[in-house]
Amino acid sequence: MRTRRSVRRPAPALAALLLAAALALTGCSAGDDGSGGSSSAADRGVAASEADGKAGSGEAAPGGAGSGARATAPPKLTASHIIRTASLTVRVKDVPKALEQARTGTENAGGYVGNETTTRDAEGHERTRVVLRVPVEKYDEVLAELEGTGKLLDRSAKAEDVTDQVVDVESRIKTQRASVARIRELMDQATKIGDVVTLEGELSTRQADLEALLARQASLKDRTSLATITLSLSETPVKKQAKDDDPGFVDALAGGWNAFVTMLRWLAVAFGAVLPFAAVAALIVLVWLRVVRPRLPRRPG
Repeated sequence: MRTRRSVRRPAPALAALLLAAALALTGCSAGDDGSGGSSSAADRGVAASEADGKAGSGEAAPGGAGSGARATAPPKLTASHIIRTASLTVRVKDVPKALEQARTGTENAGGYVGNETTTRDAEGHERTRVVLRVPVEKYDEVLAELEGTGKLLDRSAKAEDVTDQVVDVESRIKTQRASVARIRELMDQATKIGDVVTLEGELSTRQADLEALLARQASLKDRTSLATITLSLSETPVKKQAKDDDPGFVDALAGGWNAFVTMLRWLAVAFGAVLPFAAVAALIVLVWLRVVRPRLPRRPG
């Protein structure tokens, strides 16, 4: 009996020991969670203070509403100055009519017609090349209208951004105007003739530079406000009606007449080529018979 009691007693003690260990482990994990929560709260406090500091200095916290608003706000676009040019070659049935349509469309868009050249080939087909200046706002519209006047054979377009040049010229004009104003102030204060002459020469030089800059500014303004379209119009060759393969009497008569005319033409050409030599030979014979031969001594008979 004692042996059985000694075997059963350790079971409750072991269970109590395991329960105590589990409680100890639970307490440690709770302690760890508490420390983690406190550090997380501290981090949130620091982040909140940093965000408040940034907000006070006019800076939005990363990931905050201010950052999102700044990211979605549209960027400010600077004014661009672009020179647009295009070249079109269109085949049409009636060049004068197509040219009149191009003129009307250009004038209705607020532009004007520049240089114009019209030629005609050996077969009588007309070809016209015209330069059109249209506002950049109507550039695409006029271009599409010109392409629809006939069969488009060739097209090329170019866009050149000259914003940097425009800004540079404007800055230099401002500086040059201030320089001219300073020279004029010095001229008003000058008392010696030598100083006045020197300042007048400097003023003339700077005014010339200013006028050159103003001319360049006007050229850039004209080229950026009006697009240039070079339009080439050519007539469609008229197809000849097919003739019968077997020649008739009229065809033979026409062919014979053409051959006769061709022969006469070649004979006239040959006669014209031989005529100078024949005239010189006739002149030599005439001189021989009239001048040289009578003076020769006659042989005794």
